[in-house]
Amino acid sequence: MRPDQSFIKLRGAVRPGTITNTVVGRHVMEGVSMLQAWREYLMLTQAEMALRMGMTQAGYAQIESAKRPCKATLEKAAAALGITTEQLAY
Repeated sequence: MRPDQSFIKLRGAVRPGTITNTVVGRHVMEGVSMLQAWREYLMLTQAEMALRMGMTQAGYAQIESAKRPCKATLEKAAAALGITTEQLAY
């Protein structure tokens, strides 16, 4: 593990209400969903997110690849990531 990786995983490593340039760049420039960009930024696997959300990895993968997940799903995913739904806005 890189020394800075443990810092990123700390609760509060993302200031409330902000979206990092890394996340925006992955979403805009590389075309990944905001959900995937946040998950990868916080160094979580799909299996870890699925566990946090109480579902299977396959079920989570479908959510992450959906064009517009429903509001309730986004709220649950945001809570699992420790961010607000506004930070996860598509």
